[in-house]
Amino acid sequence: MDHTALSLIELGAVFFVLGALGRLAAKIGMSPIPLYLVGGLCFGQGGLIPLGDIGPFTHLASEMGVVLLLLLLGLEYSAAELFTGLKRSWMAGVLDIVLNAAPGAAVALILGWGAVGALVMGGVTYISSSGIIAKVLGDLGRLGNRETPVVLSILVFEDLVMALYLPILTALLVGVSVLGGLKAVGISLAVITVVLVVALKFGRYVSALVDSPDREVFLLKVLGAALLVAGAASALQVSAAVGAFLLGIAISGSTAENATHMLEPLRDLFAAVFFVVFGLNTNPAQIPPVLGWAIALAVVTTLTKVATGWWAARRQGVGKMGRARAGAALVARGEFSIVIAGLAVSYGAVDSELAALATAYVLLMAILGPTAARLVEPAARALQRKGSTASAPSTAT
Repeated sequence: MDHTALSLIELGAVFFVLGALGRLAAKIGMSPIPLYLVGGLCFGQGGLIPLGDIGPFTHLASEMGVVLLLLLLGLEYSAAELFTGLKRSWMAGVLDIVLNAAPGAAVALILGWGAVGALVMGGVTYISSSGIIAKVLGDLGRLGNRETPVVLSILVFEDLVMALYLPILTALLVGVSVLGGLKAVGISLAVITVVLVVALKFGRYVSALVDSPDREVFLLKVLGAALLVAGAASALQVSAAVGAFLLGIAISGSTAENATHMLEPLRDLFAAVFFVVFGLNTNPAQIPPVLGWAIALAVVTTLTKVATGWWAARRQGVGKMGRARAGAALVARGEFSIVIAGLAVSYGAVDSELAALATAYVLLMAILGPTAARLVEPAARALQRKGSTASAPSTAT
């Protein structure tokens, strides 16, 4: 069969299966990310139906998926909102880093993956999935709850940390010397600072530059600008995804809203390809040896995220039920954990088992997060009833 025809058939089959998996996930009320990863494991090396002819397209499409994921995340916030969120939630944010990055970093050190592996796994276990959390909060009708601003402020803090973390991680993954690494990190921080200042002072000009009343022209300008900035950022050894994130911050107002509306379908398509490609590059045979570690990390980091949300909500005077909901809402990990692991694997600077551990961990957490958010209220009420029943006889006596 002609090579192009075979590639089209394989690509069509992958997209169709992804669509079916997405529908299945919606029906059972879970994030589609775990199913996309499983799909990638099935089609990749060592999987049930290995595909080899769609590599060039899926590699570029997965890169676009990361760029669009971060671009749309940046479009949700203005630079002023990011700084306000940082001031409001920095204490909870620092606690979040300490409690949730430490387990991943510790496991990486125990497994002998070195300092870079520890930095990668710390990021994987630290960052919550804002996409899954936003959907769960909406589905459960909790957007107006008192604890929800606490959850959102922590997510904003995590986004800002990501803007600093990714370029530093990228510089270290390149494997340059200590002096070269410091130089690369310095350039990264300088670029981020300049872009944030531009976003604060001249954001309206950036918005005007990409805006257009014509939908086709607008889409081409926004997508083109995102890829241009991502490419330029990558050339400066700043993560391409971070470049797109910063561009998103610089675009604000109605331009940001229109861009979000138009780019969401593209993001969903290319992000799905990104998750599949990560699964394609993970050998399923490497998962069983690290599955125990993934389960242990899932248990520990579920407890640490609940503790983070509980503590942050308590500081804002939220009641016990609200504190429990805030903690459970933060449990999910997903797209950004895979982005971090994907960066590390693409540079070849970490042990190959890290991808397997990250895949297994995200599979567990993307399922466990929404489940915990749904079950936290009945579980808390059951505990309250049990506590009341246990205290009643002692009160009577």
